Amino acid sequence: MVDYHAAHHQCSAGGAQTYMEQENDWDRDLLLDPAWEKQQRKTFTAWCNSHLRKAGTQIENIEQDFRDGLKLMLLLEVISGERLPKPERGKMRVHKINNVNKALDFIASKGVKLVSIGAEEIVDGNAKMTLGMIWTIILRFAIQDISVEETSAKEGLLLWCQRKTAPYKNVNVQNFHISWKDGLAFNALIHRHRPDLIDYDSLRKDDPVTNLNNAFEVAEKHLDIPKMLDAEDIVGTLRPDEKAIMTYVSCFYHAFSGAQKAETAANRICKVLAVNQENEQMMEDYEKLASDLLEWIRRTIPWLENRTQEKTVNDMQAKQEDFRDYRCVHKPPKVQEKCQLEISFNTLQTKLRLSNRPAFMPSEGRMMSDINGAWHTLEGAEKGYEEWILSEIRRLERLEHLAEKFHQKAAIHESWTDGKEAMLTQKDYATSTLSEVKALLRKHEAFESDLAAHQDRVEQIAAIAQELNELDYYDSASVNARCQKICDQWDVLGALTLSRKESLERTEKQLESIDELYLEYAKRAAPFNNWMEGAMEDLQDMFIVHNIEEIQGLITAHEQFKSTLPEANKEREAIQSIQAEVQKIAQSNGIKLSGANPYTSITPESIDNKWEKAMAMVPLRDSALQDELNKQNSNDTLRAKFATQANAVGAYIQEKMEEIGRISIEMNGTLEDQLTHLKEYQQSIMSYMPEINKLEGFHQHIQEALIFDNQYTSYTMEHLRVGWEQLLTTIARTINEVENQILTRDAKGISQEQLYEYRASFNHFDKDHSGALQAEEFKACLISLGYDVENDKQGDGEFARIMGIVDPNGTGAVTFQAFIDFMSTETTDTDTADQVIASFKILAADKNYITADELRRELPPDQAEYCIARMAPYTGPDAIPGALDYMSFSTALYGESDL
Repeated sequence: MVDYHAAHHQCSAGGAQTYMEQENDWDRDLLLDPAWEKQQRKTFTAWCNSHLRKAGTQIENIEQDFRDGLKLMLLLEVISGERLPKPERGKMRVHKINNVNKALDFIASKGVKLVSIGAEEIVDGNAKMTLGMIWTIILRFAIQDISVEETSAKEGLLLWCQRKTAPYKNVNVQNFHISWKDGLAFNALIHRHRPDLIDYDSLRKDDPVTNLNNAFEVAEKHLDIPKMLDAEDIVGTLRPDEKAIMTYVSCFYHAFSGAQKAETAANRICKVLAVNQENEQMMEDYEKLASDLLEWIRRTIPWLENRTQEKTVNDMQAKQEDFRDYRCVHKPPKVQEKCQLEISFNTLQTKLRLSNRPAFMPSEGRMMSDINGAWHTLEGAEKGYEEWILSEIRRLERLEHLAEKFHQKAAIHESWTDGKEAMLTQKDYATSTLSEVKALLRKHEAFESDLAAHQDRVEQIAAIAQELNELDYYDSASVNARCQKICDQWDVLGALTLSRKESLERTEKQLESIDELYLEYAKRAAPFNNWMEGAMEDLQDMFIVHNIEEIQGLITAHEQFKSTLPEANKEREAIQSIQAEVQKIAQSNGIKLSGANPYTSITPESIDNKWEKAMAMVPLRDSALQDELNKQNSNDTLRAKFATQANAVGAYIQEKMEEIGRISIEMNGTLEDQLTHLKEYQQSIMSYMPEINKLEGFHQHIQEALIFDNQYTSYTMEHLRVGWEQLLTTIARTINEVENQILTRDAKGISQEQLYEYRASFNHFDKDHSGALQAEEFKACLISLGYDVENDKQGDGEFARIMGIVDPNGTGAVTFQAFIDFMSTETTDTDTADQVIASFKILAADKNYITADELRRELPPDQAEYCIARMAPYTGPDAIPGALDYMSFSTALYGESDL
């Protein structure tokens, strides 16, 4: 804790120290009376806000809102009219303590002894210490300077109250607590100074709540004294808080302590203030519109940057529809708002230049460059979001295709493996004959061939599952589980196959012969059967294509497959002839066959059935490929339609942009004629909007058809949208420039002939028709107009001074608007800060300061309050309480010093 009693006891002035010691009993109060604390909170908060609102802020919680020291320092600056050291903007505790210490140092520098009030207590939100500190500030800045008949501070304020209320019945002011409880003293003070506001004879001493509420409401409404206490709190307390009452009463003293009134030069001040108020309203409108637009951009960019993935193509297409709605419904009004914001900004700057006011500098983050930067970020996010949606749709299409393919292959494999474990684990060879064992061994060899043939399918299933995982398929868990089950079963089949082979080979020496025909049939039937299964699988395989070349490639592959069918049919007939030969040998030799082929489970009937199914699938595949070819041809037609319209729109935008460039340079006729021509030209451009909408319709059909490229045009919808927006913005900006020229002409009294001369001179030296003069071009133009700047070196002399006016940002180029502003300034005159100061001096009866009452007497109410709220307290040697500094206020109006 900083002990300001020890640190500043040498700084206390005699008189101030005496009254401060009398009143500063805070350290001796261990706890505030709850009712008094409530009254002090309300009163001190209202008192602080009555000053803070002059700086455009306020507090809500007196012990919380002063913890960082920022508003405390601001309060001291407002009530003292002095600058405090620059506050620290950090959020750490040490920054807050340093800020509060700066405020306490300033209070102590005014001769105030602070006992046991340290920065740490204020930062910690100690209510008792915070209220004590505010009471100390009130005593020093609101009560100390009160002087009545050689008495000051509290005694002076009490004497003033007694003098003013002496003629009133039932009023006997002896203190600042009980004497005010019935409310009559408050009403008497108001009636003494403003009898038109109070009907004192209608008040009753036995109705204190009504009396208090009447006084407080009248003071707040007519005297600009905020309501600092509630009537119920005063009446419900045995003894109202003295400090709260003194604070409230001091506000009445300051409100009624005004001096004389004067009446001579209000018209000039009203004119200047009216211009300033209008400009400030335009600034506020700009700030609000800029804030709203930036806020919309701030809310929209996170939505455009959101990359939350969806599970299905339909879900992503819904997002695409939302984005299309944003582009066609929500964004166009914001484009118009941005254009209007730029026009308002240019118009405001023109008005400020015409009235000799400093240029408008928007608050941080709301410059046109900030808005353009945010808009550029928004458009970048738009482009990225649209590209992401399209890539996500492609990814989800790929995922759905892979998932369907996975489940199809898995179902075929699971169907094939059904019963294989039971077959491999049976012990049929234990009781079989030699020929039967031989048959079992050959059958097992055929099964191994079949098993090897299915190895490729298992690997394909695993590869598809891996790709689904890499592409983040939403149902990867079930895919992985099914794939793992297939792989585990495959491992089991491999182990069982090896085990059975070993068992059969142990009995192989007992086998003598085998039916070679059966073996040959089995060996040829198995791969042929596997080929048919693969062919059927390929014929049912789903496909995704995006152009004619891809579908034609599939059709070519299918035709190649069909060309192999005659050879495959020969193989089928050869396999079937083996079985026929077996039957022939058996019949010719009287052999009774034991049953099915012992080496394979593939029967001639199954081969024929599968062959018939495969042959039935061929025309279905033909039809599906032809349908897709028709679809791609239709998509190609959509591409051509869009390209034709896009090429026409692109050429139109380019042509109009070039025409606007020529019009802005070659403008003929009066400014009003030019403005009329430009607006008619703008209307003709807006009539082209149906063509843009038509192109948007083609683009919607393109997107709905999932068409991602277009070889017929180099234009994209995004490119054309940006070009159209730039065209509308350019014509609107050109119209605004002509309007500003009219405003300049009318305000400065420039004739049409002078404007023609300015335009002719400007265009003559604008060799590259860029709409701006480089430094050497501008110098030559000035020489042609009679300015003696030919021998000036760069950066020196008259030419450097003029360049500082027309090119304050040092860009090296001079626009036509800056050129005519300079020429009009050289030939016209306007109000100056010295003229306004002279007018205020008349109002103030030749004093160096002016009072609020003098302002309210001579100026309209709104402009009087405007001045009072913005004038700093006068601090000269002849200052009186309530004196206001009109000199610094007047110079601030013209940007010559800080207010």
